[in-house]
Order: sequence, then C-alpha cells, then structure tokens
Amino acid sequence: MAVGQPRYSKEEFAQRGDLIYETQIRPLVEASDRGKIVAIDIETGAFEIDASEIAACLRLEAHHPDAQIWIVRIGSRYVRRFGERTKRSV
Repeated sequence: MAVGQPRYSKEEFAQRGDLIYETQIRPLVEASDRGKIVAIDIETGAFEIDASEIAACLRLEAHHPDAQIWIVRIGSRYVRRFGERTKRSV
C-alpha cells in the first residue's frame, strides 16, 4: 500500500477535518457510537465509523484510495490519551 502525501498544511488539514465532522457527521452519530472512531476524507467528506482506527481507515481507503484522512473519536476531544488517567466520579 502506497502512502499518500499530504496536500494541506497541518492547520488546514485539522480545520477541514473538524469542520466536516462538526457540520456533517456529528449530527448523524448517536450515543451508541460514543468512543468509536470516525475516519474522514477531508476532500470528499466521505467517512467510515468503526471501533478500530485501522478498520475505519482501510474501509475509507477502499472506496477513496487517495483519501486525505482525518480521525476523530466520537464524544471526545482526543483520539488517544497518553499518560496517567484519572477516573471521573459520577
């Protein structure tokens, strides 16, 4: 599999990905999807949802081989978390 080259600056890449997620995808996802990954092609707006980053990206690339992929975790500001984690009290 060939690795695609980025066609946008990091800032524009993030802005485009976040805009597509907030305006087109977020209204469609449900609470049952919380914690899953959304892989978004920032050029076409096409997306795939899966519990696995790799599975979502592979499915998206199967339909859009030259996709510029932005990844979002539903219900979180972060895709991954590093370091210590504190539990929330309910």
